[in-house]
Amino acid sequence: MRWPFPSGTSTDAHGHGHGHPNSTSNSNPNLNSDDTPSPSAKRGKRDIPLLIYTHFLDPLNLATTLLLTAASLSVISGYRTYLRRIPVASGIQERVFRRRSLLGRVTSVGDGDNFRLFHTPGGRLAGWGWLPGRKVPVKRDLLKDRTIHVRLAGVDAPELAHFGRPPQPYAAEALAWLRGYVMGRRVRAYVYKRDQYDRAVATVYVWKGLLRRDVGLQMIRQGLATVYEAKTGAEFGDVEDKYRKAEWWAKTKRKGMWAAAAAARFESPRDYKTRMASLDDKAHVKR
Repeated sequence: MRWPFPSGTSTDAHGHGHGHPNSTSNSNPNLNSDDTPSPSAKRGKRDIPLLIYTHFLDPLNLATTLLLTAASLSVISGYRTYLRRIPVASGIQERVFRRRSLLGRVTSVGDGDNFRLFHTPGGRLAGWGWLPGRKVPVKRDLLKDRTIHVRLAGVDAPELAHFGRPPQPYAAEALAWLRGYVMGRRVRAYVYKRDQYDRAVATVYVWKGLLRRDVGLQMIRQGLATVYEAKTGAEFGDVEDKYRKAEWWAKTKRKGMWAAAAAARFESPRDYKTRMASLDDKAHVKR
C-alpha cells in the first residue's frame, strides 16, 4: 500500500501532515532570508556618490586640492621660465628679450666682438659643474648645435680677414684680448634681440675678483673696439652714454687703435665694412 504522505512530510496523531524543515518549499540553499538587502542597505548604496561629491566639496579638501594644483603649475612654469636650457639663439623666446638674462660658460671666441655661450640656467645652484649630467661639454662635436652665438651689444671690434678681405689693424689684438677675458669663464648676458645673423645681441658681464665687469665697456676702454655706429639697428640697452665716454677716454689716453702711430691711418670697423662692400660691388659690376 502506497504511503499517503510525501516522504518530506510527517503526520501527527490526527493524520495531518507537517512539512519537513528541508522540504522542497525551501530546498534552494541560495535563498537565505539573511541575504535579502534591507531598505536601509539599498539606500546606503545609492548615497555613496553623494558622499563622494560631498567629500570633494568640503572646504578643507577643496582648498587643499586647489593649493596643490597651483603649486604644481607654478613649479612647471618656473622650470620653463628659469631652468629650461636654451641650446641656440633661435630658441630664445621673444618674452625673454629685455626682461631676462642668460647665465652660461663661454666655449669659444671666434671674433673680436662675439663668442659662443653654453647656457647653464640656475648656475651652480642648479647643479651645473658638479652634478652628474650637468657638465659643460669640452669637445667640439659635443657642442655642435648646443651653444648660443652672442654678439656684444654697442661695440664694434676691428675686422679679421674674411672672404679674401684683409684684416684691420688691431683685429688680432682684439680677438686675443676677448679670448683672455672671457674664454672658459661664466658670464651673464642681458639679451636684447636677435640680429640678421641669428646671434643674440647682449650686454655681457663677467666677474673679475669681487667686481662685475661689463665686457664691452672694458674692450672700448682698452682701445680695442669702437662704439657701434649704424643708421639703424644699433643696440645699447641703457649704457650708450657710458660707452661713448669710455671711447673718448681711450682716445685721450691713446689706447690700442688710438695710439699715435695708428691714429693717422685709423679706419673704424664701420668705415672698413662700408669700403669693403663698395669694393665688392665694383668688382661685381666689372664681371
